[in-house]
Amino acid sequence: MDTTVQDPLVGQTLDGRYRVEGRIAVGGMATVYRAVDTRLDRVLALKVMHPGLAADTGFVERFIREAKAVARLSHTNVVGVFDQGADGRYVYLAMEYVAGCTLRDVLRERGALQPRAALDILEPVLAALGAAHRAGLIHRDMKPENVLIGDDGRVKVADFGLVRAVDTQTSATTPGALLGTVSYLAPEQIGNGPVDQRTDVYACGVVLYEMLTGRKPHAGDTPMKVMFQLVNEDVPAPSAAVPGLPPQLDALVARATARDPHGRPADAVELLAEVRTSRATLTPEQLDGRTPADAVPPSADDGPVPDFAPDLVGPVSPIGSEEPTSVVPVPVSVSVPVPPASAPDELNRTSRLMLPPPVPDEPPAGPPGPRRRRGRDGRGRRGPLAVLVALLLVLGVGAGVWYISDGQFTHVPGVLALSQSEAQKKLTSAGLDSKVRQSFSLNVPRGRVISTDPAPGKRVRNNGSVTLNVSKGPQVVHVPDVKGRTEAAARQALKAAGLTAGPVRQVFSDDVPRGQVVSTDPAPGTQRSPDSPVTITVSRGAPVDVPDVIGKSVTDAQQELEDAGLKVVLAPDKVFSDEADADTVALESPAKDSQAAAGDTVTITVSKGQQKFPVPDVTGKHKDEAKQTLEDAGFDVRVISVFFGDTVFSQSPGANSQAPKGATITIWVR
Repeated sequence: MDTTVQDPLVGQTLDGRYRVEGRIAVGGMATVYRAVDTRLDRVLALKVMHPGLAADTGFVERFIREAKAVARLSHTNVVGVFDQGADGRYVYLAMEYVAGCTLRDVLRERGALQPRAALDILEPVLAALGAAHRAGLIHRDMKPENVLIGDDGRVKVADFGLVRAVDTQTSATTPGALLGTVSYLAPEQIGNGPVDQRTDVYACGVVLYEMLTGRKPHAGDTPMKVMFQLVNEDVPAPSAAVPGLPPQLDALVARATARDPHGRPADAVELLAEVRTSRATLTPEQLDGRTPADAVPPSADDGPVPDFAPDLVGPVSPIGSEEPTSVVPVPVSVSVPVPPASAPDELNRTSRLMLPPPVPDEPPAGPPGPRRRRGRDGRGRRGPLAVLVALLLVLGVGAGVWYISDGQFTHVPGVLALSQSEAQKKLTSAGLDSKVRQSFSLNVPRGRVISTDPAPGKRVRNNGSVTLNVSKGPQVVHVPDVKGRTEAAARQALKAAGLTAGPVRQVFSDDVPRGQVVSTDPAPGTQRSPDSPVTITVSRGAPVDVPDVIGKSVTDAQQELEDAGLKVVLAPDKVFSDEADADTVALESPAKDSQAAAGDTVTITVSKGQQKFPVPDVTGKHKDEAKQTLEDAGFDVRVISVFFGDTVFSQSPGANSQAPKGATITIWVR
């Protein structure tokens, strides 16, 4: 069903300026629309508070605080806020529109990411949060749904709806409740401890764990179960779920998710520095290593991969996001046994979860009062007919509910990661038929189930059919042999094979003509994942020794260089030279005795001769002073004494004449 058509705001213009064109997503506090600013004629995202919350001054203040807080942040990795206002019962923010997808979409589609991809996403997220932290703000709702990945590859942090200043008190709209997303809450948030920048650091550590493993560190079907684990259990090492991950990544996750806030980096800036330091110690093989065959596939709780259009993904998570921001009850104590599981989708629903009401006290013991006597007129007790009618009514309603809820339906059993035969056997035991389709997967071993449609846990009619998406294993491509082709032809061949042309190197070659490919790295026939880069090495042709033409006339130098198969260009300006006489070659580039390819250009520069400088006048000065003055000017000094005197009476070359640096100046003293 198209919910956008039923949305009353679609097609309207808010504040006489913002024309609402379609709905992007629904969150716990607001709905986000794709809109057009009719004044500036630009597409933007319009975040409109739910009308039911507009009467709550606390929510409105938080909503306006988001606009002011983000407006203070001018950072390339933060979704910008353009405007804030109200139109009747609609309170809105006008924000930057990001065409692309969310990190949650990526995790649903791919499961665990390679370490390089995970760190490539985490670093700009930390840069954005670091800017907020240094501005005195904390996000308080970091999760994959709030990390946007644009079509141009840029990563942006969105939804500062719970942002607050570090020095303000944490509070919820309702006493005994807190706002946030259960899986990414820090332990101190649950225990009513101080909330600061380290709360965001903890959430980023959980997000890093989820990117590396494809699942959340703490699982549970109720908020209470998840919160119990958050307070009482450390986040496990990612390598426990994905063997082979380097210990540096385990250490990063452990530091960021320490249950004691003092054990974490002070803010996102410090965590970013630690991430970059750890990344520098990882080898390319560790950064690009594939997820092992026993890595955990995407959780069934994540649901099927959404069929979203990239140009419709705006600055919040898609409708039906897995981890909506909720008002989560703060338990009185989390060190007690976990209560029984409730509805399976409780964690995935945007809702305000309240604490249960207190149990009423027992009435005080005492002598019983007078017993009210029931009359026989029907006012004090039910007649047999009334009891029978009530019983039949209850049975009828119960049968109707059973028929609607369970009589005609069953639930899809969990079969993820099972072999195809095991999954089909389990479905058959549940009374369901199965269909099979296959697709490539880097994370799920060949022959095992990647996902199901409907997803595990979803309702399906009895004797219905479930489609199994079975892994064909990792899709690999072979590096083609492009030796002897031109660079352009080699690039086309790599693209046709599903690979990407990487850096281009140039080498001399006696065998391969100039401009043709000498080799590739990896070598031809090597198996690689799709879109992997391939380095191309192109021939510069046979090497030519550049002859030494320094000190030769321009005509002779040009002839000698052309005879060697090189082209000659004369530099427009002359230079002084202590080696070459005036009007001869002073410089050549490439330098003499180096190697160039036939047809390469050599630039020669003509000499102006030695540069000369004025000789200071030292006549009449003491010989020591005169000698120091001349040496400071860059000249050598020769002293000739006449009649054993100390005063200079003559010098050669004479005062104010010109001489090159290092020339000898003779002084006579008497």
